Amino acid sequence: MSGERVRRYERLREERPELFRNDPGGIEILTDPAAVEDAGGVVYQDRYLLLVRDPVRFPDGRPGAYLRVLAPVAEPGCVVLPLLDGGVVLIEHYRHATRSWHWEVPRGFGTAGLSGAENAAKELGEEIGARVRELVPLGELHPDSGLLGDRALLFAAYVDGVGRLAGGEGIRAARTVPFAEAEAMVADGRITDGFTLAVLTRARLAGLVGPTG
Repeated sequence: MSGERVRRYERLREERPELFRNDPGGIEILTDPAAVEDAGGVVYQDRYLLLVRDPVRFPDGRPGAYLRVLAPVAEPGCVVLPLLDGGVVLIEHYRHATRSWHWEVPRGFGTAGLSGAENAAKELGEEIGARVRELVPLGELHPDSGLLGDRALLFAAYVDGVGRLAGGEGIRAARTVPFAEAEAMVADGRITDGFTLAVLTRARLAGLVGPTG
């Protein structure tokens, strides 16, 4: 089993070398196969994520191991703020990890072979049955730089309406609210999802919503 973990780790290094870049003064990833075997290599893999335990050398010279969660594809995920009738569309989504309902915006994993814009349009269609009229890029986000090694692209999307919701994914409602109400939901704790907080902030800074939107 440990040998297979090392082989999968080596394949990952060959296929996605950007994940193993070593910058001066940073935490160095070691490449010696014995060190990889001791650390663990690729310790878990499925269609949604890779759990990697890297052999490392810390800036003070100490050796060790560090966990990372990576997407199985190189394409980034996406987060999309739907804009409709002067407001923003929020969905009520049940999340298994927290065992609770969350008000948030549509988002999804990266999809091999699709650009960020194509993936964003796909997610809107799948989650809220919406068609994109115009897509506005809003930069990128590293969701958890301490654990997650990947990034998500942020977008705002002008849509024609909301159609069928993806009930099978745990989405039970969609609401179109003025941006001021979305901000109030952030302020009083009804919105706690980090992706949603980020895309609302980026949309406001871009002047798409809020007093200047």
